[in-house]
Amino acid sequence: MGAVTDDEAAKAIDDFWQLVRGRARLSTLGGVLGETPAATVPPPAWAFGDSPELADELLALVLSGAKTATADLARSYEAAGEPIPRVGDLSIVLDGAGAPRALLRTTRVDIVPFAAVTAEHARLEGEGDRTLATWRADHERYFRRTVPDGFVFSEESPVVCERFKVLYPKP
Repeated sequence: MGAVTDDEAAKAIDDFWQLVRGRARLSTLGGVLGETPAATVPPPAWAFGDSPELADELLALVLSGAKTATADLARSYEAAGEPIPRVGDLSIVLDGAGAPRALLRTTRVDIVPFAAVTAEHARLEGEGDRTLATWRADHERYFRRTVPDGFVFSEESPVVCERFKVLYPKP
């Protein structure tokens, strides 16, 4: 199988968006009010984790309904030039090969120091044994591995804790 080009990836994302916006009932007023740019432009597309294997593992948890939250360092958004998620935002989740697989809507966003992430958030992330201790150990390793250049991770590092609902495919 050949490498996916940027044009192929963009087309796959656009095709996915055209399919799911109707199935997720996001375009129900288009026939009355006309299309808006927000309804026609695909939302941001991204993959979980920092490897194809981790992307697939975490996506499987989302698709099974076990994972309804995620977290990343606030500094990572800033370093990437990406906005912090807001309630109501849509996003397309990619698998480890870069193929679009799910449409999510952000339902809650909290920014807290790493040390203040709650047991409830750890449980909603659906990873490992779902305990706060495991979440902290796993995420500290991940954050230290992926921390942006020039930034030092600490217990006080702001973490964006995002909750989401899967709009497509229906769980």
